[in-house]
Amino acid sequence: MYETIKYEVKENIGYVTINRPKAMNALNSQVLDELICVFHEIEANKDLRAVILTGEGRAFVAGADIVEMSKMHPIEAREFAIKGHNVMNFIENVRVPVIAAVNGFALGGGCELSMACDFRIASEKAKFGQPEVGLGLIPGFCGTQRLSRLVGKGMAKYLIYTADMIGAEEAHRIGLVEKVVAPEELMAECEKIAQTIASKAPIAVALSKDCINNGFNADMKTASQYEVNAFGIPFASADFIEGTSAFIEKRKAEFKNK
Repeated sequence: MYETIKYEVKENIGYVTINRPKAMNALNSQVLDELICVFHEIEANKDLRAVILTGEGRAFVAGADIVEMSKMHPIEAREFAIKGHNVMNFIENVRVPVIAAVNGFALGGGCELSMACDFRIASEKAKFGQPEVGLGLIPGFCGTQRLSRLVGKGMAKYLIYTADMIGAEEAHRIGLVEKVVAPEELMAECEKIAQTIASKAPIAVALSKDCINNGFNADMKTASQYEVNAFGIPFASADFIEGTSAFIEKRKAEFKNK
């Protein structure tokens, strides 16, 4: 079905792999189109509890496809940016948590793709950066906005203005990455985290994600009200009954996504 990505489901965890290793998994129009399709598929699958997103070979995603972009005029470039923003925004707001398993280069559009995920687990070999200004460009898939929100305005400006490429440990230090592991442990660690998330109440996880995403850039009064409004929703769910019953009965909860 997909030509530039691989998608599979194991139990209740989805695995999405960008599969253009000869092009270092560069994001061209086809990859973006297929990503939005697969994440719509993920959104519709109510049995899924988490998703792991990674890249085939030695790169997560080495950037947007420069060959394709080199042929664009300004209007086409703007449309390409709109497409990229739509993909990143959909991934950011998809119902289930998305874990970026950053196995190698995450540059330009690849760094932007990782930032659209809920959090990033990086191999010790991973490299991050927004090198666009060195090509006469600026980040176009929301890098100027998400990077500043993750690492602060000053650090985002430093990384974007200098086009500096940083390693996984530095990315962790500045808050771009949540955890760094040995390359051979990357997928196992991401699966462990995904399985932990999968063991929790799906409705509660989804609502927590929604509250964080929607409240993050709001004033505290608005964000607090958003949380208050969401708080009562799980009380009508079977998951709430199961979770509280399991706690009282001192047993493990078995959530059914209802």
